[in-house]
Amino acid sequence: MNDLPGIMRKNTFIKEERLCNNRLIENLFHNGSSFVLYPFRLVFSETPVPENTSSSMVKVLITVPKRKIRKAAHRNLVKRRIREAYRHHKGELFDSMRESDLPPFNLAIQYLSSEILDYELISSKLLDALNKVNHEYTKLYLGENH
Repeated sequence: MNDLPGIMRKNTFIKEERLCNNRLIENLFHNGSSFVLYPFRLVFSETPVPENTSSSMVKVLITVPKRKIRKAAHRNLVKRRIREAYRHHKGELFDSMRESDLPPFNLAIQYLSSEILDYELISSKLLDALNKVNHEYTKLYLGENH
């Protein structure tokens, strides 16, 4: 059972994978690259080396604005759906990034829709968005040739 945690950790979303540092969040939004793939806006930037003391490849921040979804219970529902979709898709996606030896990065996922979308739609759209982040970050870091 001791050799299983590496396998089981693949489909988790632990504290070390969450972006909580205010300075890093501010740096992400001021210096990061972004794109919109409805219903998400994704912002990403390379993690400063001194801050990356954890083993996490990506630190993620998930936001659902109060202006779009007024009720807190509904915002929490959407955030739970996004976290679950991210948890399911992150392993297969970022394995390729580890193979390419890319540096860790921070990622903000902002929900733009004013409707509460079902999990299947959120999951498929988030997978498309994460694939685009992977492509854009690889292109940004390794250059246009890849």
